[in-house]
Amino acid sequence: MDEIKLIGLMYLLSFCSHLSALPINVTSEISMLIKRIIWTSRNQSNISLEFNPNAILNTPEMIRKAGYPTESHVIMTEDGYLLTLHRIPGGNDSLPVLLQHGFLSSSADWIVLGKGKALAYLLADQGYDVWLGNFRGNTYSKAHIFLSPLNSTFWSYSFHEMGIYDLPAMITFITNMRSQPLHTYIGHSMGTTSFFIMASERPKISKMVQMMVALAPVVLIKHMQSPVQYLNLIRSEIKTVMRLLFHDEFFQSDIVRFLLKKICLRNISLAEICSNFMFIIWGDDREQFNNTLLPVILNHFPASASTKTLLHYAQIFDSDKFRKYDYGRVKNLLIYNSIDPPNYDLSNITVPIALSYADNDWFISIEDVKRLYHLLPNVVDMYEVPWPKFNHLDFIWGKDASKLVYDRILKIMRGKNPKNVTSVNNIVNNQN
Repeated sequence: MDEIKLIGLMYLLSFCSHLSALPINVTSEISMLIKRIIWTSRNQSNISLEFNPNAILNTPEMIRKAGYPTESHVIMTEDGYLLTLHRIPGGNDSLPVLLQHGFLSSSADWIVLGKGKALAYLLADQGYDVWLGNFRGNTYSKAHIFLSPLNSTFWSYSFHEMGIYDLPAMITFITNMRSQPLHTYIGHSMGTTSFFIMASERPKISKMVQMMVALAPVVLIKHMQSPVQYLNLIRSEIKTVMRLLFHDEFFQSDIVRFLLKKICLRNISLAEICSNFMFIIWGDDREQFNNTLLPVILNHFPASASTKTLLHYAQIFDSDKFRKYDYGRVKNLLIYNSIDPPNYDLSNITVPIALSYADNDWFISIEDVKRLYHLLPNVVDMYEVPWPKFNHLDFIWGKDASKLVYDRILKIMRGKNPKNVTSVNNIVNNQN
């Protein structure tokens, strides 16, 4: 209990000075969540969480336990990182689909909800050849042909390199193995960021993809409501601490997961307190979050990530421009031949794209998604999830994600026009 009080005190001290700057509705949401945390801590129960066997399994083991065949493939990027692709193989005539996770996540995201609800299983049930990617540095891709994760050079990358090297390696491997283009790429959060970079910077690779589905697309984030935005104010301090203590890794995720398990999984009340802390970060939606899945989630999340990735997002938030990493004027001149980093040209992207977003996503605002829509030349679907509290992580962990989001994805993938959608332009105009 003392650990929870200490964490709560640190959190409150860190953000209370900034709350007045938040939009009124967000401030009230955070206040409500803090009150809920305090109430739960005072009324703590000793009822233990029910053991979930998936809480000790890795991605392939969970897939096998759910009754599906699985494969693991290790591939190498052009710059020497070793990435693991997990696969639920389809039949000879099946269409290949690649699912790509977000920041601090892994391939496990797509199966946490379990059989009949998780997107990877739903796609497999429909006969698709399902591939689950893992970006460099995460739990399953923490290797390089000669660099050690204990070397800061290993972590010298952001989502730029994921788009330039990781996705091309995955897509090329899959399409060569199947001798056919990738039917659909489905990305969540950073999985969308990296795809837009790949599609704008490496058009030959993007031609291997027939369609892209963007869940909670992270491109323009100026109107972010999450308190995470205040990390932008201490970018230099974060960079220094992570360099000195963690070799430029953003904390050491195995240690963080261990501590979170020790704190959050003691009993039901502590699990609820931890979930409320998470809601403060990405939006409150108790109805869609299943606390019994918390042990499974914390077995995989957070996965490892580089500090440079976080700093790159901070730069995009600060500049309100989707552009390459800012190394400072002198180094920018050497690398880009310009004092400012160049913007990614989204007008180069020809892949048909379906955008899916939510009103209660504190990372991605509706306004920023609409701005993204106007920058992309080939948006085929613009979908706001019809659940007012749906948040950033509900796209992968939400109880009703299959009904609210995945059913629509499956229709689009089958070439069917979703019900009541006549024109993407009409949707955007009606929201203005």
